[in-house]
Amino acid sequence: MLKIIILVLQVICALGLIFTVLMQEGKSAGLSGTIAGGADMIFGKKKGIDELFAKITAYLAAFFLIFTLWLAILNM
Repeated sequence: MLKIIILVLQVICALGLIFTVLMQEGKSAGLSGTIAGGADMIFGKKKGIDELFAKITAYLAAFFLIFTLWLAILNM
């Protein structure tokens, strides 16, 4: 029963990690970065959202690691 609960929590963490990583803004490079970079200079960039997603990603990664180790210990 405990394995199932931990496994469900691990899957939720994995889905959350996928979502937060996809929602983060990547490093702009190339022609698209030049175009978007100009818009960022005029309108400003939303730093708060990027920092929030970075923190959430770090916490979810830590929980995912803990759940994975816990499952490995339970399977021994």
